[in-house]
Amino acid sequence: MKIFHVPCLEDNYAYLIIDEATKEAAAVDPVEPDKILNAAADHGVQLTSVLTTHHHWDHAGGNEKMRELIPGIKVYGGSVDNVKGCTHKLENGDKFTIGAHLNVLALHTPCHTKGHISYYVTGKEDEDPAVFTGDTLFIAGCGKFFEGSAEQMYQSLCVTLSSLPKPTQVYCGHEYTVKNLLFAQTVEADNEKIQQKLAWAQQQRKQGLPTIPSTIEEEMETNPFMRVDLPDVQAKVGCQSPVEALRKIRELKDNWRG
Repeated sequence: MKIFHVPCLEDNYAYLIIDEATKEAAAVDPVEPDKILNAAADHGVQLTSVLTTHHHWDHAGGNEKMRELIPGIKVYGGSVDNVKGCTHKLENGDKFTIGAHLNVLALHTPCHTKGHISYYVTGKEDEDPAVFTGDTLFIAGCGKFFEGSAEQMYQSLCVTLSSLPKPTQVYCGHEYTVKNLLFAQTVEADNEKIQQKLAWAQQQRKQGLPTIPSTIEEEMETNPFMRVDLPDVQAKVGCQSPVEALRKIRELKDNWRG
C-alpha cells in the first residue's frame, strides 16, 4: 500500500491509495479532478474508485467530473449523506477492496455530517493500516458539529476511531494541525507531547511539508477531543463527564481566536 497526498484548494488534502501489485488506485475526496489524474499518471496507476468522506463541496465537489473523466469509476459515500455523484452507498461495516490486496472497511463517523464515513484501509500484515477521517478527526482536532451532537462526536472519536490499532496512520481532510495544537495547549498547558508535536508541526510547515499522517496513538496523546475520558482533562474544562467535556472543548474552540 502506497499513499500520496494531493494538496487541493487552500488547505484541503485529497489522497491516492495505491495497490502496488495491481497498480490500481482509489482517490479520497478528489475535489480537483485534474490534480488527481495528473498524480495518478505520475505514479503510473489506474484510478478505479473514489472514496468520499462526506457531502461538503470541498470534499465531494469533484465526483461528477471524475465520473465524466473516468467512465465506470466507482464512487463511494455514506448512505444518508447525499454525496454528489455517488454510485455505491455505504453503511457502517461495509467492506470492499482497492485492487486485489487492499481491504477497506467503512466506518460511520457522524456529527460533522449525518452520514460521514471514515475509511479504514489494511494492506499486507507488515504494513501499518491507515484511516481516512475527512472532517471528523483532524490532527489534534475535530470537525465542527454541523449536523450532529457531542454524543455522536464522542462515539465517532472516542469509541469508533479510538478502537483502531494504535499504529494506524491518520489521514485527514485539512492542514489545520498547527492551529489545532496551539488551541490544544490552552486546554492542557502542561502536556509535553502537545508542545513537542507543535514544534515539529511548525517546522514541517516552514519547509512546506504536510503534518499528516499522524497515528491513533499520537491523537490519544495530543488531541484534546480524544482525551475527554481522562478525569484530568474533564477537570481542566470544569466538566464531570466525557461528553460534557467534549461539548465544552468544542465550544471553546469555536470561540477561540488563536
